[in-house]
Amino acid sequence: MNPQDPLASLHPLRQPELIGWWPLAPGWWVLLVLLIVILAALVYLVRRHRKKNAYRRQALRQLQVLQMQFQSDSNASIFVGQTNALLKSVAMLAYPHIDVAGQHGEAWRLFLNRSLPVSAQLPSDFDNAMYQKDCPDIDVEHVHRAAQHWIKHHKAAL
Repeated sequence: MNPQDPLASLHPLRQPELIGWWPLAPGWWVLLVLLIVILAALVYLVRRHRKKNAYRRQALRQLQVLQMQFQSDSNASIFVGQTNALLKSVAMLAYPHIDVAGQHGEAWRLFLNRSLPVSAQLPSDFDNAMYQKDCPDIDVEHVHRAAQHWIKHHKAAL
């Protein structure tokens, strides 16, 4: 030690310990709980929406099967009849039975067309096509697109 240098007797400065991330501050706990609640709510809403629209997905799969059957047998009358039955069953799930069950013919087509854009509306040939042995005048591809659009986009009452 140098008696002339009073600073030589001092110990070096000590660095404070680094601030750790644990334990978390109360604000982070609140944020974490809020994030968990939001994620749980999102999961709940997505599951409820998927469950609510499961009938639509199933109907679209059935419509695809009908389209494949039509491509193999080319019987438009059977396709239109089965598509009509599928649309009726979907409507029975989505709307009150009293509004749907008794409808047929033009009233049924108009009911379906209310949920379709003008370009996709079912033609008047649809009214009786399922009751005819052959219906060469009906555009099966248009009926398929209209049915697909109606299943995807109708506004369910229930």
